[in-house]
Amino acid sequence: MGVGPQGEEQVHGVALAVPALVMGALGLWGLDRGGMWRDEAVTFQVARRTVPQIWRLLHGVDAVHGLYYLLMHAVLAVHPGEVVLRLPSVGAAAVTAALVAALGTRLLRPRAGLVAGLLYAITPMAGHYAQEGRSYALVATGATAATLLFVRAVRDGGRWRAYGVVLGLTCWLHEFAVLVLLAHAVSLALARPAARVWRGWGCAAAAVSAALLPMALVSHAQSAQLAWLRQPTPATARNLLRAFLGGPAPAVYWTCLTLAVLGLAGLVGLRPGLTCARLALPLAVVPPATLMLVSRLTPLYVDRYVLYALSGAPLLVAAGAERVAAALRRLGCALSRRSALLRARGLAWGFTRPGEAAGAGPQPLEFTRRGEGAVAAQQPLEFTRPGEAAEVPPRALGFTRPGEVAEVPSQAIEFTRSGEATAVLPQALRFPRSGEAAAVLPQAPGFTRPGEPLAAPRTAPRDGGVPSSSGVPRSRHPRRVRLARTGASTPAVALGLGLALVCQLPGLRADRDPARRPDDLGAVSRVAAREVGPGEAVLFLPERMRNVALAYPGAFRGVRDVALAEPGDRSGTLYGREAGAEVLRRRVAGLGRVWVVGDPALLDGRRRPAGPAERVELDVLAQGFAPRGESARGGATVRLYVRRARVSRSPAPRAVPPRPGRR
Repeated sequence: MGVGPQGEEQVHGVALAVPALVMGALGLWGLDRGGMWRDEAVTFQVARRTVPQIWRLLHGVDAVHGLYYLLMHAVLAVHPGEVVLRLPSVGAAAVTAALVAALGTRLLRPRAGLVAGLLYAITPMAGHYAQEGRSYALVATGATAATLLFVRAVRDGGRWRAYGVVLGLTCWLHEFAVLVLLAHAVSLALARPAARVWRGWGCAAAAVSAALLPMALVSHAQSAQLAWLRQPTPATARNLLRAFLGGPAPAVYWTCLTLAVLGLAGLVGLRPGLTCARLALPLAVVPPATLMLVSRLTPLYVDRYVLYALSGAPLLVAAGAERVAAALRRLGCALSRRSALLRARGLAWGFTRPGEAAGAGPQPLEFTRRGEGAVAAQQPLEFTRPGEAAEVPPRALGFTRPGEVAEVPSQAIEFTRSGEATAVLPQALRFPRSGEAAAVLPQAPGFTRPGEPLAAPRTAPRDGGVPSSSGVPRSRHPRRVRLARTGASTPAVALGLGLALVCQLPGLRADRDPARRPDDLGAVSRVAAREVGPGEAVLFLPERMRNVALAYPGAFRGVRDVALAEPGDRSGTLYGREAGAEVLRRRVAGLGRVWVVGDPALLDGRRRPAGPAERVELDVLAQGFAPRGESARGGATVRLYVRRARVSRSPAPRAVPPRPGRR
């Protein structure tokens, strides 16, 4: 039975809502980790500045995150806190899961959309960035929404204006989202659409590129911020592939990889059109591959910069799962036909009881059990062999006159399921080749296409429904939502997704630990609040460690920052402007002790100073101070340095010779 318009809308709504709810629940799970890492701390302290101060900062640094900082300025104005900082990312990830489901529904079917959306939701990489106060989850939402608008424009001839606006705003959230244009260009090349589609997409792409040009020029002047990046290696590509296809769980990864390969069927072919494989593969591969190739010249690649490409991987896996489900359905139909064939060859015809008519037209047929006589009609039935039509007399079918032994034909015919009666008329019936749909004449109801439920004759509705004039019963519950022709594959899909989530739970739970981030400034601030008292001198080495005090000012209330010359909000910098070498030496000269919040690798000499300011600070410490204890937490060290005692230069006391007579 088909699904009406209202039913289809309900099915589509379920396919979109369930992934969004699952992604939202996983995103809220453990959202309050109790500590921000350095990039989140930058978002937190910059977004709390005034709009003019943010605008001044963007002229010198972080222009690529300018729109995101302004957005978070409005969010944190409601309540400045870690949970509120991450809530936009959680919401964006939930919307992205729903958009992935919408893509799967449109390109394949609702069940495939549900599978794709749930796979996105339980992927550890998606869950990781759903819990970060940075722009990457929002960029993924914008890129996936633009991809959905792209599909609608290509398939339905929709307007490209919305596509250009959404993608343009996404690129202003992060400029590397412009690589989505390359992915869509490859998809169009594979789909081979009409020229007007190319023209519409080309105009939208040109508008997006022109809108992004000012940011590209400004960010190019700030490229020194990416000096810490390194060239990607083959291991980088393997790690990204594993992250896209299930993460660290081996069973999930290999299953998803196998299904994704199966989902590539139909990537290239003679028929034009935008298929799931032609959209999903370029989306998942082109942006990261392009950024990795460019990084061979100038390092630019970080996996979070191409998080939006993750949306293509679940679509490929869902397409492969649909192919497996279709193969299982065909296998089930073949086994059913084989079973009926065996029954027809000697076990039981299964049409009627002996002596009863088959419910046919004016010339009923009487079928009997094996070995008993059969009374056949005088009119011949017209059956066909695969692809051919033939008028076969009754005797040729193996039916005999009364008193003769019935011979079962070698080419047995399958009418209905075991135990059900078929309404057979003396008109011609067409039987297909294996795996093809049966073309049944209107005069012979009760035959169906392979894999569909049997439509009973109009005289005997099978499910208690109201008989219809076409011979197919109408349900008494027309608004009941049914996933048509899902068969037994829907429970199997649900079981597979449940097992995948169980396999992912250890990794998802471990990701809630703040130690899984590069550092934990919350833990550092707690150590500083316990060890450093009011009025004591503090030195942040390197200067980005001042991020701890900017994100958690309560832990450093009343301390003296001996290297700071001008705060960041007034100087238009992230961490403030530090004093010169001579000023720093004068400030430190009268100190007996100083606390250092720093990078342990830099303090221990395992990493070279990045600039002259760090070199001067290390020299000041080495010349006049000695370490007297430390606490290492969250990837940083809170170490106490005490002034060395000055060595006395007075002459050594003269030895007194022993008196005579004494030993």
